Amino acid sequence: MSTQKPKRRTRYRGKNPRHFSEKYKEHAPERYARDVAKVIASGKTPAGMHRPVMVREIMEVLAPQAGELAVDCTLGYGGHAVALLTALQPGGRLIGLDVDPIELPKTEARLRTLGFGLDTLTVHRTNFAGLASVLPEPADVVFADLGLSSMQMDNPTRGFTYKYDGPLDLRMNPQRGQPASALLASLDEPALAALFLENADEPNADRMAQAILQASVSTTTQLATVIRRTGGDEDTVRRVFQALRIAVNDEFGALDAFLRNLPFCLKAGGRVAILTFHSGEDRRVKKSFQSGERRGAYSEVAHEVLRATSEELRANPRSRSAKLRWARRSAMDARNGASVEQNTATSQTQHNGRFAADEIKPQHCADTSKKCQELPRFRAPRLLHSR
Repeated sequence: MSTQKPKRRTRYRGKNPRHFSEKYKEHAPERYARDVAKVIASGKTPAGMHRPVMVREIMEVLAPQAGELAVDCTLGYGGHAVALLTALQPGGRLIGLDVDPIELPKTEARLRTLGFGLDTLTVHRTNFAGLASVLPEPADVVFADLGLSSMQMDNPTRGFTYKYDGPLDLRMNPQRGQPASALLASLDEPALAALFLENADEPNADRMAQAILQASVSTTTQLATVIRRTGGDEDTVRRVFQALRIAVNDEFGALDAFLRNLPFCLKAGGRVAILTFHSGEDRRVKKSFQSGERRGAYSEVAHEVLRATSEELRANPRSRSAKLRWARRSAMDARNGASVEQNTATSQTQHNGRFAADEIKPQHCADTSKKCQELPRFRAPRLLHSR
């Protein structure tokens, strides 16, 4: 029998422990509700938790009704999903999509414990670019939150944060694609500079690209140190990480595919709301909605973005860059004069009973029962968007 004393759990020092893995109280909000409430009251987000942004404004523009079909294209922690599911009852259904294989099972289990069964909630591990391939019929409500979830941001093993040391990964799905460190190793200086300028509007793109490639970084703190040593401030560090994350996950390519198929995924009068946190994302959403309105695909679109209130900004500082845009599907398709229902019927016939907007080239997904859209691998842009 061993006489060695068991190792005691790390105690909280001060108001909060320093490292993500030591914040055991914040990882168990059901057990330590008072401690978690104190963290939230201080304007911070508890470790392992995500606080949904602009819930009231989103619910106002989407106006989900009992019995409707809604889609949360970025399920995340499930904060927006809970609000949607509550409004859809009785008789409504929510389809939740998320590409993250680590967080999706946790969120599904959390929502099941809240009483949302298979008759009201179904989840699919897929990118929202493949929305059309999982829809049984056009939806009344579609919502997408394009921001990075706090669970991903705060966990140093995922490589999204530069505040703690971790592998330079940045993949939403760690089981697919190449990490950011491998991407850096595959690019030359002009291509990396173009990536920083295109994905993050980085004014010192050339200088940062040169310094990063010369340093041969492989961890988050190494990259942040090189950026600061080259004269970059905290905003520069944030922009570089953002640019790499967008490239690693082909976020712009996925968003373009999603926006292209979106009108076909909505019923006549269906509503869509998209929450963005980056100027490149917002430009794409704005352009798509306005183009759709001119074509007659949308009967009404937001011409001004909605922002978080001052109260929410104080309570949740991570909402400061959020921009919300919305649109409403028209009853007629201006391109051929057919109704939305007629176009939907045609699509269903052409795709063997499964609703789909355009032909989607299938590839193997983590969820083998589904098919998702194959997205192009990142290529450094030769031409930049005019500003």
